[in-house]
Amino acid sequence: MSNKKAVQKETTLLESLGLSRLKSGIHIDERIIFIMGFVLFLVGLFMLVAFASYFTTGEADQSLVTSLQEGEVRNTNQEFQNICGSIGAIVSHYMIARSFGLAAFLIPVFIILVSLKWMRAYKDINLLKCFFGLTLIMIWCSVCFAKFLAPAFSSSIFNPGGDHGLFCAQYIENMIGTPGLIAILAAVAIAFLVYLSAETVYLVQHILNPLKIFEKIPFTITNKPNNAGSDNKKEKSIVSVLSPSTQEYDDPTPTEVTFTDDDEVNVVDGESKEEKKPEFGTIRPRKPKKEVGLEIEVGKDEERATGNTVDGDPLSTPINPKEPSTQYKYPTLNLLKHYEDDSRPNIDEDELKAKKDQIVKALNSFNVAIREIKATVGPTITLYEITPAEGVRISKIRNLQDDIALNLAALGIRIIAPIPGKGTIGIEVPNKKPSIVSMRSILDSKKFQESKMELPIALGKTITNEVFMVDLAKIPHLLVAGATGQGKSVGLNAIITSLLYKKHPNELKLVLIDPKKVEFSVYSPIADHFMASVDDDDEVIITDVTKVVRTLKSLCALMDHRYDMLKMVKARNVKEYNQKYVNHQLNPAEGHEYMPYIVVVIDEFGDLIMTAGKEIELPIARIAQLARAVGIHMVIATQRPTTNIITGNIKANFPGRMAFRVMQMIDSRTILDRPGANQLVGRGDMLFLSGSDLIRVQCAFIDTPEVETINDYINKQPGPTAPMDLPEPVADEGMIDSGGSSIMEGGSKLDPIIEEAARSIVLTQQGSTSMIQRRFSIGYNRAGRLMDQLEKIGIVGPAQGSRPRDVLIPDENSLNNLFMRMKEEGGM
Repeated sequence: MSNKKAVQKETTLLESLGLSRLKSGIHIDERIIFIMGFVLFLVGLFMLVAFASYFTTGEADQSLVTSLQEGEVRNTNQEFQNICGSIGAIVSHYMIARSFGLAAFLIPVFIILVSLKWMRAYKDINLLKCFFGLTLIMIWCSVCFAKFLAPAFSSSIFNPGGDHGLFCAQYIENMIGTPGLIAILAAVAIAFLVYLSAETVYLVQHILNPLKIFEKIPFTITNKPNNAGSDNKKEKSIVSVLSPSTQEYDDPTPTEVTFTDDDEVNVVDGESKEEKKPEFGTIRPRKPKKEVGLEIEVGKDEERATGNTVDGDPLSTPINPKEPSTQYKYPTLNLLKHYEDDSRPNIDEDELKAKKDQIVKALNSFNVAIREIKATVGPTITLYEITPAEGVRISKIRNLQDDIALNLAALGIRIIAPIPGKGTIGIEVPNKKPSIVSMRSILDSKKFQESKMELPIALGKTITNEVFMVDLAKIPHLLVAGATGQGKSVGLNAIITSLLYKKHPNELKLVLIDPKKVEFSVYSPIADHFMASVDDDDEVIITDVTKVVRTLKSLCALMDHRYDMLKMVKARNVKEYNQKYVNHQLNPAEGHEYMPYIVVVIDEFGDLIMTAGKEIELPIARIAQLARAVGIHMVIATQRPTTNIITGNIKANFPGRMAFRVMQMIDSRTILDRPGANQLVGRGDMLFLSGSDLIRVQCAFIDTPEVETINDYINKQPGPTAPMDLPEPVADEGMIDSGGSSIMEGGSKLDPIIEEAARSIVLTQQGSTSMIQRRFSIGYNRAGRLMDQLEKIGIVGPAQGSRPRDVLIPDENSLNNLFMRMKEEGGM
């Protein structure tokens, strides 16, 4: 037994030396290997110091090195100026000046790597790959520096590429000229980068064709399994694979995939009690588990009215809110595309086993012991659940996030320590071949079809392949944020499509605000069926920023009117009010009518804040604070998740957050109040936050042609003939007296020079009373009244003591728009 251990020890030492091919008859003590490595480490440091000193002492030592006489190497008279003496000067001269120039610094670097390998400080260093890689880099840099850095070193005693680089550059240029030399250098560099990472191919393709559509590039994560340092101990892990719901609404069927130390993948049936060794890759279904869901009590108004009459009193028949458009047909599923790979995730057993081994290896290298590891395969992400051994600190595993990502060579590694409700730690790893989550597979699920939510929103699938849905009526407002091209617009289309598939035109109205003018234009065919707008708006989909404030104030007026109606009938929310209306408890002659839900969707909220500022934020904050009970809900999206866009007032009233991938951690903290969104992989990968629950979801994909097909189908259905009219906004800035003079609330007239004063304040961005006095040569009392009037109409902020007032209007164009609206509304 002892002889066997000795042979294994010798083999390990030989492998560390790169001598694994030698016969086992050679006996090398481990202490000798360590001493040799330490000596090499000192040699490498000596060369680095000598090379660095050569830059300042090389000119002084050149004559001594080139005409070296016998005995001068001993440097008895200390004639050499190099800090490492005569040996340092000689080695530096021949390595830098006579050989590879600045690239010669890679020689001591390789020597240090060899020493670290021999001292077993870094066990995973592949010396053969390092040798060939650093050699290629050194030769390439030598030629490149000799060609392009020579002018910068014209006063130096050596060429930056050394004699080797200078000779190669001149030799190649003499044969094929400078363009040929550049082409050879570029070809070698690209070939080497492609060998290091396949992402170089996509980068070169993007550079050659910058207009290439991103969707045409297959999104893959390259993971190269490395089994060289796998542990010899027997390991066993269970991978639970949850299949998504089928069209027959089957529950997810889990199977257990067992990894053995013989590299066999055994998939075991949950019902079978006999221990049999199945063939490789054999999959047998397990007994389905009963899905535990949250039961939500729903009222009678949620039940779909049948429209049938009952014999007897006609008041016993509930009012059908869908009248007179009872023949309206909901969009069908065949309008959506069906993708072949959206029925079940792509399960690559080799990939699962390789990543499992890499995670275990990475944890073992940091002395983190684990008892069990399970994997749940999702459409885009695989969740590896780790059960740590006793005594392992959670913070130790959490701090290894970057090391695990480096070991797996994957983007978007996220560690959940611990998983809420479980005694495990989760590691989320992107799949090499992500699956498409189509909108059709989501809307065709049992969970969506049988949902009794007021405003159901089907967003996508979780890591466990379960359909993820939320009720917008309970959120009640949603904030969507993410960088450009990460799936934000697709997410908005998924939200709107979910509502169109579930709600009747009489039950739902949309207010779409699109500053970009192109995102929501596809919904123009359903303007009469599902839209709401102010009477005199020509375009139902609002694209003009100047009309946004008017529409939001109109919604505030509608909100106040609905609250008055709820107060009149003693109803707490729109659901109770509609239930009373349907059951003939309200008299339509008194102004009562069925109240549809109103969903306001705002794209590019950041652009609105930049152009309109407080005029936009204040009505949005008021709607977000009060409009939940009267059935008005908001969904706002921005690609600039900064604190001046998503202010504290907005965040406090938007508890629902959808965060797509962002580039910086501070942006993730702005959206979610925690990091995580900066670790997503993009392409619809998102985090959903509601309350304290943070869920990772792959957003459902719906293409623009699918949205157009759905809208054309709805346009052909019977329904309302015009958009819903919103009330006129209340003009509270001012009014006109009988003589036509402009007066403020309370009867005070507007100063005749108020426009000139406002223009001066906006241009200088200084709101002080003393400036108005000096500029217009008026007294303090009149200037004070002017500032009060400017505050009431929203040009300056309130007084701040001795400090100047804040100017709320950013530029002269916004000021002109404000005065124009005041004149139209009778305020001037």
